[in-house]
Amino acid sequence: MSELLHERGLTAEEFSEQANRYAREHNIDATLSARHLNRLASGERADGRPLGPVRPGTKRLLETMLNVPVSELLKPVAATATPLHDWSGEALELRARIVAGRSLDQRTVSLLQEKLNLTRLIDRRLGGAALLGELRAQIDQMQRLLTDVIDHHMRTSLARVITDASTLAGWQSLDQGLMRESWEHYDQARSAARVAGSPSLEAYACAGQAVVLLDIGDPRPAVELTGHALTMANDAPPLLTAWLMAAHGEALAADGLLPNSLHMFDRAAELIESERDNTTASYLVFDQIHLTRWRGSALARLGKSEAIEVLSTALGQLDPTFARAETALRVDLAQVLSANGETVEAQAHVERARLLAAQVGSARQRRRLEALTG
Repeated sequence: MSELLHERGLTAEEFSEQANRYAREHNIDATLSARHLNRLASGERADGRPLGPVRPGTKRLLETMLNVPVSELLKPVAATATPLHDWSGEALELRARIVAGRSLDQRTVSLLQEKLNLTRLIDRRLGGAALLGELRAQIDQMQRLLTDVIDHHMRTSLARVITDASTLAGWQSLDQGLMRESWEHYDQARSAARVAGSPSLEAYACAGQAVVLLDIGDPRPAVELTGHALTMANDAPPLLTAWLMAAHGEALAADGLLPNSLHMFDRAAELIESERDNTTASYLVFDQIHLTRWRGSALARLGKSEAIEVLSTALGQLDPTFARAETALRVDLAQVLSANGETVEAQAHVERARLLAAQVGSARQRRRLEALTG
């Protein structure tokens, strides 16, 4: 009976009115209230007891009006699965993913960050050649998880780790000579930073992407991109702001704008001098020594002789565990020494840089050495 009402789009009250009108018009001695109709549909009295036989008048009314035997009308309807549980395999998979996303907690995010920090430490000491594949897999895993996380706080926390991981992968890819992949990792980092709601992290990714532009010989867009990063990060931690200034200084030097470049390095030095706390930018290892190295590299790009003293000072103070940084520094020294006619000393740095580049697996520094030595 309930199925009949559903098919006709009628409520019990509406069908009751129609039935009573039909009884009057056809002289059938019967009435049908909405309450009695509901009892007929359920097969039970109000107290839960079975309904019992249908009264003759009601039977005649229903059969005449509907032209269906009352036994058929009142036959119980077989239970069917509700649409909620009638899932396809795709729906089940999505539900399982969302459940997994809901299980993400801050401890898990912290573990992902700790794993990334360890990767960064190994990369600094040994290079990223053996780490990049694992890092790619970690980023893919986190990206898939991010699409299924609903909680805003968890999405933000996870997106920050993805940004950090993607910028590291961008740098490792660049060091391996994979420029297109590096560009894409940095772009992925920028997208994740926007999910994290962090202009500072997006600025950091922008500046990293600018290095790719410098490596493909396109300094003007690199100047624009690092300038944009500085504007974007107006509320960034001081250490990151100093790092962005140095990145802008490097791009300016590559574009031949040395006075502007040195001005940026001077501003960065002042900012570092006044800021000792790097906990708000823990993904950065940046201090006066690294800034001096960066300044020397900018001078070396233009063959300036003063780069020799600046780079030599940085080399003497550099932590020996920064193997790849030492490689780049020695290539810079070899470049500027050669440009100033000091070929014997330049060759000594070339030999040491060649050994270090092989040790850390740096295709980028090997390429620079090949360009320098022919």
